[in-house]
Amino acid sequence: MADLFTWVNMQFLLQGLGMTLAISAVAILCSVVLGTFISVLRTSGNRALSALATVYIEIFKNTPLLLWIMFTFFVAQLPPLGAAVLAFTLFTSASVAEIVRGGLASVAFGQYEAAKSQGFSTMQAYLLIILPQALRNMIPALLSQFVTTIKDTSFLWGAMAVQELMGRGMILMNSYNSTEQIFTIFGVMALFYFIVCFTLSQIVRAYQRRTKEARTS
Repeated sequence: MADLFTWVNMQFLLQGLGMTLAISAVAILCSVVLGTFISVLRTSGNRALSALATVYIEIFKNTPLLLWIMFTFFVAQLPPLGAAVLAFTLFTSASVAEIVRGGLASVAFGQYEAAKSQGFSTMQAYLLIILPQALRNMIPALLSQFVTTIKDTSFLWGAMAVQELMGRGMILMNSYNSTEQIFTIFGVMALFYFIVCFTLSQIVRAYQRRTKEARTS
């Protein structure tokens, strides 16, 4: 078993983990932008735009992620990394839109009125007054969504052979034959996923505790 835990093997898996985190981070950032835009459309007074945003959210919330990964890769025929980021952005932005909607709802309506009374346009009110306040309430849910995205990148190897953590692990398994070695590699991959996701979960809990203490003090 000692030959499994070489620096070359660990570096190979860590590079896959780096790819996993990079895809997840870019997808989340893009999803925040798109999800915020969709959420603003949904909460706008325009019925047509609100309906369009609602349809988008319902479509992506009620279809599997793997479907969109396959679509962006095989139908849109994008390069693997581009297809991966696009699929995750389209899919995750629906959930982010709901998170943003909840964050916007947590801001007192008086803040909207105060911004309007100061001469802010609707866009300025959202960008300068409302969204910064809502963001504080959205951070835990956004970090939780980041955790979900990290775990879901494991679909990418089977769908388009992207060498993220799962893909690198599967490649490494081809170099070993025994069941014990293969399950050990699975265990190492699980440990990497656990460390990253557990760390982010702890950050969420710590932030929630600090926010709760600040409100009660």
